[in-house]
Amino acid sequence: MPSFLRARRAAVALFLSGALLATTAACGSDSKNSLTTGSDTTPTASASFEQQKLAKTRFVANAGLAAGATYQWIVKPYRAGKFKKGADGRTFALVKAGLAGAFTYNRLKAAVNNAKGDELLSKAVAPLSAGIDSLKDLGTKLRKGEATDGDIGAFEDVINNVKNAGKSAGAEVVDKVPSASQLSGG
Repeated sequence: MPSFLRARRAAVALFLSGALLATTAACGSDSKNSLTTGSDTTPTASASFEQQKLAKTRFVANAGLAAGATYQWIVKPYRAGKFKKGADGRTFALVKAGLAGAFTYNRLKAAVNNAKGDELLSKAVAPLSAGIDSLKDLGTKLRKGEATDGDIGAFEDVINNVKNAGKSAGAEVVDKVPSASQLSGG
């Protein structure tokens, strides 16, 4: 009986992996179908249906995951004193915070990329790129236990700015806490 369950789980996992691959491949952009204006060969934000398709939804999902990870594994433990030397579970909290920092950066970059598919949203998010880029190395600082109040504040500020930009463009971002396996990239 246990071997039957293992085989069944493997088949389900294979099926779901294939379905995930198929949907991920369908999410890519196809430059052949993009429309261009004038002599400029760069597609505009409203150029192709594929680019616009679910842009706000994808933005909200990615920004929500970034906001949830930041609050759950960086801000909340920092305020609780989990990152201080001698705190119970400090090493584990720092590792999770480092992973959350890298995850947040990745999801915010994806959210900005998603925003390009919606004209209003892309204008609202465009000024935030520099702030998002400033978060690039903070995951490493968190993992090493070198983060300061200013670093934690930077995460909060960028997340709040992204949320406000989304709200102003009609794409309200709600915190969504990612699972530990999502944080580790698994």
